[in-house]
Parts: sequence; C-alpha cells; structure tokens
Amino acid sequence: MQLIITAVGPDNRGLADPIVHCATEHGANISEIQMYDHDEESVFSMLTRVSVEPEQVEPLQADMVEVSERTGLSIRTWSPPQGVRRPRLAICCTYRDETPRAILEAIADNRIAADAAVMISNRKKCKSLAEEFDVPWFSIGDDEGRANDERLIEICDEHDIDYIILARYMRVLPPSSCWKYAGGRIINLHHGLLPSFPGMRPYHDAFAVRMLTFGATCHFIVPELDAGNQIINQTTFTVAPGTLREEIIDRGQAENEPVCLAEGVRRVVDGEVELHFNRVVARK
Repeated sequence: MQLIITAVGPDNRGLADPIVHCATEHGANISEIQMYDHDEESVFSMLTRVSVEPEQVEPLQADMVEVSERTGLSIRTWSPPQGVRRPRLAICCTYRDETPRAILEAIADNRIAADAAVMISNRKKCKSLAEEFDVPWFSIGDDEGRANDERLIEICDEHDIDYIILARYMRVLPPSSCWKYAGGRIINLHHGLLPSFPGMRPYHDAFAVRMLTFGATCHFIVPELDAGNQIINQTTFTVAPGTLREEIIDRGQAENEPVCLAEGVRRVVDGEVELHFNRVVARK
C-alpha cells in the first residue's frame, strides 16, 4: 500500500537519512522524494512517497515516531484512504458559504463519498452552516481575521483529517503547513481560470481584458510552487457582451464555483487523480 511521509522542522545535517533508512528497513519501495531547505527561516521540509506491504505499515509508523523524537522533526505518515475507509475532510472557509455548502450537500447526497469531520474558519460568518449540517466548528481567527495556522494543523491532526478543503478560505497557508499536509492532501478553489488569472481579483482581471468566458479552478496546493501543473478541475461560463461585472461575479460565486469545487473533491476522493512529483496524474 502507498504511504506518504512528510517531515518539517529545524534545519540541520543528516535529517533525510533516518527517514529513508527507516522506510527501506521495512522493505518499502521509494517512488518519490522531495526536499526543501528554507534557508532564511532555517526550516527543513521533506516528502517521501513509498509502497510498503500492509503488515509493515504500523511498525514503520511506530519507528517514524522515534525518528521524530530523535531529530526534532514534525513527521506525519499517511495512507490514501481510497477503497479502505471514507476520507475525512476539513472544510475551511471565510465569508462565502456557497462553496462549503456545495461540499456538504454533495456529501449528504452521497455524490462525495467522504465525511465532513470539521469546519475551520478565520471568521464566524459560516458558523451557522456548520450547525445546519451538524459539523464540528472551529474558529482560528482573531478579531481582525488573522488565522492561527498552527492551530489549523493541530485540529486536522486531532481529527485524523485526510484532505483539507479550502472552500474560498481567504488566507494563504504558510509553506510549513503546506509541507505537513503535502502529497495531494490540500485542495483549493481559486475563483478564476489558472494559469491566466491568478491573484485575489481574477473576475476583475478577466473583465478588464474583455473576456466573455469566466471560470474557476480546483487545484492541489503545492509548497513553493504556483498552481500551474496541479489542476484537478476547471469549469467555465460564458456571458453576453456588455454584461455587468457585478452580475458576472454573482453568477460565478453562486453557480460556477460550487460546481467546480465539488467535482474536484469528488475526483480526489474517488481516487480518479492524485498528485505525483507535483503533477496531477490520472489513476482511472
């Protein structure tokens, strides 16, 4: 079975070797290794993807705990749940409720074969949505909406989260958080077509160059990189010349974005796509 091992912590010499040796000692076949040194912050990050016999998973995980204690690295071992158990989702949102609602409704209708384990937000706007669907709610923002990024990861760890869904979550995750849940475990909804319209105002940017087709992009979050090669799903809609920008934005937010994210999450949950060497590959 496949196992993804991530490690993040203070940079030092000899951090990768114990992880690799631990995996190979349990007969694991290594199919991917990525490492990054954040020199300015003196932070080391690593992702290792391995294939291992099922009976070796628990012993390997136990030994990784020892490696973590010995090296000071924050190490996580995770196996994609496809076909074994229902994935557990953490739905992150800020102001808009259309996209998180689309995920919750798709789960309720069995269009997404997963469980909404928690909802996390830096604002209180969507709390009533969590109450409506009986999902545990966690606020991680201060009075000005600044998010406690470490608390977000703690919540996901405590609730055995498989995938973090950024459903119009209007905060940028720091690289350390992205590395801790690397390997295709963070799914984002961008309210524009990538790679043409990145940034915070893609509707405005597309409107400014007189586009008549607008869209949204569901993609994997990848540390240190843009979303150019990590696209899971894109949906578009076309407007007539002269359509007001506000009308376009309203249509995109209410109709197009929710459909885009729900289908993207379904593709990941159903095991149709996965991330390998920072590229989306089809598995079915």
